[in-house]
Amino acid sequence: MTGLGRLLSGRLRRARRHAATEPPYTFTVRRGLRVPMDDGVELVADLYQPVGAVEPPLPTIVVRSPYGRHGSLTHAPALAGAGFTVLAQSCRGTGGSGGRFRPQLDEQRDGVATHRWVRRQPWCTGAVATYGESYLGYTQWAVAGRMCRDDPGNAPDALCLNVTMADFGPITWTNGVFSLEGSLGWSRLMDLRGLRGALVRARLARRPDRELAAAFDVLPLSRGDSAVAGHPISWYQDWLAHEKLTDDYWTRQSHTASVPDVTAPVYMATGWYDIFLPWQLRNYAQLAAAGRPPRLTIGPWGHSSAQSPFLAESITFLKEHFAGAPTTRPAPVRAFLTGAEQWRDLPAWPPPGTAAQRWYLHPSGLLDPAVPRAGSTRYTYDPDRPTPALGGPGMGPAPGPVDNSAHERRADVVVFRSPPLAHALVLAGEPTARVRFRSTAASADVFVRICDVHPDGRSMSVCDGIRRVGGAGAADTDPQPDQDGFVELEVPLWPAFHRFAAGHRVAVQVSSGAHPRYARNPGTGEPAATAATTVRAEQEISHGGAHPSRIDLPVWT
Repeated sequence: MTGLGRLLSGRLRRARRHAATEPPYTFTVRRGLRVPMDDGVELVADLYQPVGAVEPPLPTIVVRSPYGRHGSLTHAPALAGAGFTVLAQSCRGTGGSGGRFRPQLDEQRDGVATHRWVRRQPWCTGAVATYGESYLGYTQWAVAGRMCRDDPGNAPDALCLNVTMADFGPITWTNGVFSLEGSLGWSRLMDLRGLRGALVRARLARRPDRELAAAFDVLPLSRGDSAVAGHPISWYQDWLAHEKLTDDYWTRQSHTASVPDVTAPVYMATGWYDIFLPWQLRNYAQLAAAGRPPRLTIGPWGHSSAQSPFLAESITFLKEHFAGAPTTRPAPVRAFLTGAEQWRDLPAWPPPGTAAQRWYLHPSGLLDPAVPRAGSTRYTYDPDRPTPALGGPGMGPAPGPVDNSAHERRADVVVFRSPPLAHALVLAGEPTARVRFRSTAASADVFVRICDVHPDGRSMSVCDGIRRVGGAGAADTDPQPDQDGFVELEVPLWPAFHRFAAGHRVAVQVSSGAHPRYARNPGTGEPAATAATTVRAEQEISHGGAHPSRIDLPVWT
């Protein structure tokens, strides 16, 4: 083997990430291809090609990334080693590509131009598939539906999507609340990637996490990027300036409406603690409703995890579809049941046999299917000492259940617990809290979390969700206060597949924040970008009336 072959084989082994067997193909790499866009801008790409004939022919895989073209990010070496020709391309304004990087805004036109260009190349193997996670998955959604509908001859023939979604607006503004930790952290990361050489190493050597943590506390929010990066970051300012997802800024980069137009086979992987999970499963549901349910894997990990079998399962999926390899998967959906710590093979998600059960929040702190008597529960939220985030979905390598027992003793967190369960209870789907709520502030947030309370007192997080009421970003469809000032607020929680064992209890927390995962609500009702003053808020949960506060649990029997 040549020196180049040994180098590439080494990279391949490091990038395999749970590939099932040692890849059989050596490959060559042509770096720095220039791919012309419709406006004359050229994007840079690397082409990986297996050496020798691959029989039967496998599809050419297109990977489009804003993070560079390194094999550990694109998995191009591992894919080429499995017999695929791979084009790994840097998005506009990144990795040496021309133009200016504007997150999400240019991915459809650039992706369409790239796919048409690939089809014309002599090295294209015929069929074309797409592959990637997170933003690399968004670039797939940006082209797939539109091209399947309007340009089927150039459209992708298969998609492999991991921890991603078709519209990044809802992850930025989640039910009216700004996702501060993810938005500012990602903006800082991309800003550092725009620097070069020694300057990057110097900045990283300073471990700017302390700077980022300090920036999370900065008000107004529009100054947070300058606090951590030393200058405004254009897209971060754009995100803050558009609180409503109905704004043209967000609608023109959303590809949710075109998801049902995707006719190509789709494989999806995600984790119960991933930041994109609810929306990825809704994209799954859109395709299932159109009669084309994807293959789906959901595991006990977050956004970045070496546990994910995405690479190996993508290779298997593509070889089944394009090379006639036999399927070894017993069911379309494979999901990890937390609490039981077991993998389950399912015909669909949510699994058949799931039905909603109403559990009511009682003024005594009880959680129970019985309807409560009238009453209310009060707590104070102080945005100058915001309720902290604890666990929940995350970008890091090891998110997961966290003990909330100490957190639940905070004065700004109220908790409702069931009696010990006589029988095991399995959640399978999206719980929804329906809270009758009022606040003395012009705007307030309601954060709801479900926990599994063990007999030894540990209260382990399962899933959560947040919703804002009032303020500059309020949607026209938001509920209006009744004559007593209460609103009937619906709070969707993260999907879950969790088993509460017999003898355990179900706990539901209600608070008004999870900082810095979500930006604190100052309470004034002013635009989030410019609000600099804060107001303490007295919050109240009503347990009576025609619609007492409750949570609907999707229970699988």
